[in-house]
Amino acid sequence: MATTRKATTHWEGNLLEGKGSVALESSGIGTFDVSWPSRAEAANGKTSPEELIAAAHSSCYSMALSHGLAQAGTPPQQVDTSAEVTFQPGTGITGIHLTVTAVVPGLDAEGFAAAAENAKKNCPVSQALTGTEITLTATLA
Repeated sequence: MATTRKATTHWEGNLLEGKGSVALESSGIGTFDVSWPSRAEAANGKTSPEELIAAAHSSCYSMALSHGLAQAGTPPQQVDTSAEVTFQPGTGITGIHLTVTAVVPGLDAEGFAAAAENAKKNCPVSQALTGTEITLTATLA
């Protein structure tokens, strides 16, 4: 069964001096302030589209890796993933780097590296972002 999730943004003013807020409506867990300076300079307590993409990618990737490992008979005890989305004003999103560390009993480094690459390729968020270079550092803990 397909699911649909919804977020909405309210924006006031021009790009450089304006401000807005993004509401995570499906979950109802919060509304977060956004602005151009929080996107192109320092976050200063506000979020950005890139941070929201990083959150989506790191969580999706962790789920995909966990599922792939379990299907291969080596379920993980723990998976910790970070995603760094690089934004260049005037150019856009120029890359995403995933860093994953996992505890996977019974799996060697080579097997983990293969599973990590497979998850990177097949994670639905990775697939949605195929126009962006995605790199990966994977380590067994």
